[in-house]
Amino acid sequence: MATEAVLRTEGLTKRFGGLTAVGAVRLELHAGQVHAVIGPNGAGKSTLTNLLSGDLPPTAGRILYEGRDLAGMPAHRISRLGIGRSYQKTNIFKPFSVMENCRLAAQSRSPHAFRILARAARFGDINRRAQRALELSGLSDRRDQIAANLSHGEQRQLEIAMCLATEPRVLLLDEPLAGMGAIESERMVELIRQLAPDHAIMLIEHDMDAVFAVAHRLTVMVNGEVLESGNPEQVRASPAVQSAYLGHGEEAHA
Repeated sequence: MATEAVLRTEGLTKRFGGLTAVGAVRLELHAGQVHAVIGPNGAGKSTLTNLLSGDLPPTAGRILYEGRDLAGMPAHRISRLGIGRSYQKTNIFKPFSVMENCRLAAQSRSPHAFRILARAARFGDINRRAQRALELSGLSDRRDQIAANLSHGEQRQLEIAMCLATEPRVLLLDEPLAGMGAIESERMVELIRQLAPDHAIMLIEHDMDAVFAVAHRLTVMVNGEVLESGNPEQVRASPAVQSAYLGHGEEAHA
């Protein structure tokens, strides 16, 4: 049964001078679903993520989250409303322990966030959110490890755990499998699968095996525009997608 989109865009556009990086994109993210956005390098995928998270302001269009237009709202406000994101380059506090990283993220949502002289360990609600995030991300047994000593895959897990500590409804995951080996990739795919029932997830990823393993819907972008959108079977069978990726027909050189 179809549900109302938690987040959707209408005519979302970003121009840098004469270059249109994202052109009139329409996208819907639904609770309990992984919506993968795929396309070649330069297709506008990361720019789209930056628009949704508030890291970039749109040139035109709307970003509707639970009916509220977020377009132009700064990143910290969007984050506090319930939209979490990861980055292509791992964004963690490497000198701190795994638990301390999650506790800092959880504390950013607490009424105590600006009590800089108080010990964070005193606040039970913060610790509970941080511990839950570690459990969800599979890092409970690494909670006391220094983040810099984690493997690359575990550091990516930690970044997602920090997102989870803020208790978001929407997760924007920008190439979470980048640089991972086969075993770490399998763990990340399983993590995304486990998180899907309780979140609306947008996944940017080049690993097509991973995409087809977890995605409920796919959107294909080329040159900043949506080429095709639908369920994985529809997208896989699309002549336009086959042409753009496999080099058949006139669109291959567009």
